[in-house]
Amino acid sequence: MRLVVNGEERIAESTTLSELVSEFGLASQLVVAEVNGTIIDRVDWEATSLSEGMKIELVHFVGGG
Repeated sequence: MRLVVNGEERIAESTTLSELVSEFGLASQLVVAEVNGTIIDRVDWEATSLSEGMKIELVHFVGGG
């Protein structure tokens, strides 16, 4: 299915937000996920189904000084 992830159109095999985060290799990191302008709590990622054309922003935090 076609999704817009972080501003780029992509074809994803994932069917849930949780799977998409894993597909990007971010599952073990501190990540904020926004779907169509709404921030989704991490506990709801597995229940958040993806559909054609959704706009998703995945932001992960990197420590530094």
